[in-house]
Amino acid sequence: MKQKKTLVKVLRRVEAALLAAGTLWAAAVTAGSDSAAAAFSALAEALPERMLRWELGDLRTGDGLSPAAALAIGESPLLLAARGDVAELQALERQEPPEEDGETRAPVTVPVEETPVEPAAPIAADNGVPAKTLIPTDPSGYTVCGRVYISNSTSHGLSVPELQKPFAASLGEGEPQVLILHTHGSEAYTPVPGTEGIVWSGDYRTTDYRYNVVKVGDEMAEVLGEAGISVLHDRTLYDYPNYTGAYDRALGSIRKYLEQYPSIRFVLDVHRDAIEDGQGNQYKAVSEIEGVGVPAQMSLVMGSDGSGLEHPDWLENLRLAVAVQQDVLEHYPTLMRPVLLRNSRYNQHATTGSLLLEVGAAGNSPEEAILAGRLFAERFAAVLKEKGEPAGDAEGGDSPEEENGREAAS
Repeated sequence: MKQKKTLVKVLRRVEAALLAAGTLWAAAVTAGSDSAAAAFSALAEALPERMLRWELGDLRTGDGLSPAAALAIGESPLLLAARGDVAELQALERQEPPEEDGETRAPVTVPVEETPVEPAAPIAADNGVPAKTLIPTDPSGYTVCGRVYISNSTSHGLSVPELQKPFAASLGEGEPQVLILHTHGSEAYTPVPGTEGIVWSGDYRTTDYRYNVVKVGDEMAEVLGEAGISVLHDRTLYDYPNYTGAYDRALGSIRKYLEQYPSIRFVLDVHRDAIEDGQGNQYKAVSEIEGVGVPAQMSLVMGSDGSGLEHPDWLENLRLAVAVQQDVLEHYPTLMRPVLLRNSRYNQHATTGSLLLEVGAAGNSPEEAILAGRLFAERFAAVLKEKGEPAGDAEGGDSPEEENGREAAS
């Protein structure tokens, strides 16, 4: 009799424990529900899976395996012993790569000297935005390669001798050879006060091609064409009406262009920057060039595989950036700000001839940005033509056609 009473007490304690566990589980499932209907819906969704796990004897929920996966693993002692490894692999597969659109890009590495300038011969009417010239004054924090300063935000170490090696991409046969596009094509500049007829689609953004960065691309394409380099200019606004996902949409087009035109060797993604002072006020970055005018300053933003996304040839793109910037600075010493090497890849994995160029800032006038774009295109063409025809076949490697075809398919 005494044993029977003891058994009843144990069963009641087990029943109470199960009831408490069930109550806690239900509370966890319905947490955040703002109505009885929402709570019931959450329970109805979670209960079948929990019952199935119970039936399978699968009470371990921390590893996140589905009932089907748990059942399959349970059929094999070997797989069951490796359940932890399987769960870890599935967790890694569920992780999404960082979205490049959402990256917060740090400003150029300190120290820099922000020198206020008053252009002696402005190329257009003053738009009222304060002007500064940004130049590095101390090599600390930079990798310095000749005249080129590189602000490196990645974990990769940079070797100056490696950076000075010839870049991989070369002009070849066929047309076009350069693709210009704008992942954020609605990025715009500040016209003179009183300019009418502009419809702004956001802060310093417009679909009006007269005032956004696409106009700069038009001018760059014209200069390259005059230098004998065939250009395809994609004027699509990949960031309008939705900013998020612009890099994915632009990548889709890049791959289509590379497939349709295997002659393309170089891809220029032209943007503009946004620079503020300590109080949040916009200012423009300019470079006064005697006998030329006052163009906007520019910066090259180069990607890497630091985000975990595949980009095995990022160093080839960086070599191209260093070569081009070195040439520009030899002719226009303050036109380029330091090269920015970042963890995101900015679609530069599509070719070994990819550059992201930021022409000016939101505070620059359209005229300042246009002049800067033309000067960059002039020197870019000179660098490409100086390298000459590709020598890939002579070295026993893939021909440019084969290489571009492989990259377009990747």
